[in-house]
Amino acid sequence: MQNETATGAAITFDKVGKSFPKKGGGSVTVLEDISLSVEPGTITGIIGRSGAGKSTLLRMVNGLEQPTAGQVLVGGRDVGAAKGGDLRAIRREVGMIFQHFNLLSSRTVYDNVALPLEVAGLPARDIKPRVGDLIARVGLQDLANRYPAELSGGQKQRVGIARALASQPKVLLTDEATSALDPETTQTVLELLGDINRDLGLTILLITHEMAVVRDIASHVAVIDGGKIVEDGTTYDIFTAPRHATTQSFLSSVTGVTLPRFIARQMTPDRPEGPAREVIRITFLGDNATDPLLAQMGTDLGVQVNILAGAVEEIGPRPFGNLLISVDVDRALQARSYLEHHDQRTEVLGYVG
Repeated sequence: MQNETATGAAITFDKVGKSFPKKGGGSVTVLEDISLSVEPGTITGIIGRSGAGKSTLLRMVNGLEQPTAGQVLVGGRDVGAAKGGDLRAIRREVGMIFQHFNLLSSRTVYDNVALPLEVAGLPARDIKPRVGDLIARVGLQDLANRYPAELSGGQKQRVGIARALASQPKVLLTDEATSALDPETTQTVLELLGDINRDLGLTILLITHEMAVVRDIASHVAVIDGGKIVEDGTTYDIFTAPRHATTQSFLSSVTGVTLPRFIARQMTPDRPEGPAREVIRITFLGDNATDPLLAQMGTDLGVQVNILAGAVEEIGPRPFGNLLISVDVDRALQARSYLEHHDQRTEVLGYVG
């Protein structure tokens, strides 16, 4: 993913802006100078707070919103300039999954999945096997004749996914597709989307306000704040080295291990007089994330380390960990140098007396 136009990209946002007219005159700018390329076959997350403009950006991909500046390209075709049959052809290549499912209550699971094929005019003999395959893919073959009111939230979202796949799209858009689901159901839906991405080679662009969703499924991420992309890159790079304050704030809930309150209350930004300990955040990267590096440092340097908090998790196929420690201030520089020599990142958070 790059902040530039890429002709080989599945989706390209080229200096996109969007403004809406205000009641009484004037306009309000929702998006400004958005440039982003989503490569074919990737899962890209766009994350931002409510009102950041992320859903508006997503709706431009299938022409539900028009940019007031720049271009949105799908497979190299300008969505905003497409009309009539050209726009319909683009939309057939772009499936959409909604937060609140958008199922028709009067139609069964089978009929909801079949709906886009019926609208497209496919004969019944072609619809039946395709719908059967899709319902099986999302694991609902035993519920084909049930109505939405008889389904759980996770089952409804699986119907929505099957319906989005009915037109055999190349791109799948998901707008907060898991935010109405409980954590366990969210994981099963994310696993299903991951399987679809791998099996069908679909490009998935997802909107979310949850960094945990990005961590669990996306290969790339873009962070929107104030209508602008403030940071983008691979999920691993963004998680392990966030630069923007908005990204750091989002990450605090999933990777930002927090200090115990009694330590945080005592901590000062400047070294106090007398005996003190330096509080350090260590970011363990790659294969070294699970190495017993602190134990080795204690043996090599004789430094006593107090572990305050920590966690190791997986981003994509790679482990990543955060650890908060305290070390005597007189040995802290030596400890940080040792860790950085072993390719770990360190950050001084403050001091406790």
